[in-house]
Amino acid sequence: MELIDKLSILADAAKYDASCASSGAPNRSSRGKQGLGSSNGMGICHSFTPDGRCVSLLKVLLTNFCLFDCQYCINRRSSSIPRARFTPEEVVRLTLSFYRRNTISGLFLSSGIIRSSDYTMEQLIRVAKLLRETHQFRGYIHLKAIPEADPALIEEAGRYADRLSANVELPTLNSLKTLAPEKRLDTIHSAMNHMRQRIDAANDEASADSKSAPRSANPKRMAPRYAPGGQSTQMIVGADATDDRTILQSAQHLYRSFRLKRVYYSAFSPIPESPSGLPPAAPPLLREHRLYQADFLIRGYGFQAEELLGRPGNLDLEIDPKLAWALNHRDDFPVDLNRAEPAMIARVPGIGMRSVQRLVELRRHRRIRYQDLVALRCRMDTLRPFVITQDYRPSESHWESQRIRQRLTAPQPAQMALL
Repeated sequence: MELIDKLSILADAAKYDASCASSGAPNRSSRGKQGLGSSNGMGICHSFTPDGRCVSLLKVLLTNFCLFDCQYCINRRSSSIPRARFTPEEVVRLTLSFYRRNTISGLFLSSGIIRSSDYTMEQLIRVAKLLRETHQFRGYIHLKAIPEADPALIEEAGRYADRLSANVELPTLNSLKTLAPEKRLDTIHSAMNHMRQRIDAANDEASADSKSAPRSANPKRMAPRYAPGGQSTQMIVGADATDDRTILQSAQHLYRSFRLKRVYYSAFSPIPESPSGLPPAAPPLLREHRLYQADFLIRGYGFQAEELLGRPGNLDLEIDPKLAWALNHRDDFPVDLNRAEPAMIARVPGIGMRSVQRLVELRRHRRIRYQDLVALRCRMDTLRPFVITQDYRPSESHWESQRIRQRLTAPQPAQMALL
């Protein structure tokens, strides 16, 4: 098979792994053939480095052959899709070729399981090792960690990769038993824990070295790095009846237990010859987006999953989770921005964390006024019913949750085109 044909198959097969991408991606369905480089994210994806830079990555599988038969996966062993396999040298050649053309800044490499988990992990490591040691490649590398592989191999992978990811795929043990019986949640968690311990140890060693070593010290004597971009994972949304509350509780557990950098959510996409146990249609992509918003509130705003969804169920699709929480906790509002704790100001819909910091700094010098919020470019239409400033207080009519909801979800009048 020609290299371009392999790339067409294996770049397309990699598009379902969202653990290096952001939300809001177009439909990832495989019903209907897509060309290489189409707008569905196939082949090239975007990720963020530890210092916040957005980079383009070549996103491919080493192979879409797989020993596992996970029902939700298009690459399962019982699938009749076209198969292909790269050699490690071919992946290296492609990566360097794209990199030299300034098309990519790095590589995201995953794989189906072939021969054994250890063999597959060895092949992934060989790609990264060739890039780093033979070709002195300094671009970004994200490797998929095979949870069932020998911990020593995962240890080695972290010495070459900027980020590792082991996908839990499904949020509960029952979901895995039903849709992916060959995978074990305890094995996945064990691999995550091993990576966490190794990342923590490397960070501690680097911190100690930076404090004790003089600036002129030889950098080669510093502590070796290990996956400096941390680890991430992916959960599929809508492949079974698991609700958003359970998904967010599972993500919260992963953040706390394994210090993951990100949990990515991927809306289930119908696949050809879909097994009978799977839903016939994909969930709304807006559900995936709401989960990303809720996840951000958990990571950055101090919310708990149980706060965002007090009882079993899914997130509201009409309004974002922060606004939904505020409407369900009207007794906590309006918030006096000149008196409230920063953590409470951060819970006001329409005010982000950067604005919180600026408001706290500002009120050390003078009282906060309504125009200050305008100057900070806060979402004024959203926050008006929820705040008090020195010169502004919402009227009683603004306090009714249902009225606020109707106003914020009402269709906006179409704007006339400028002539």
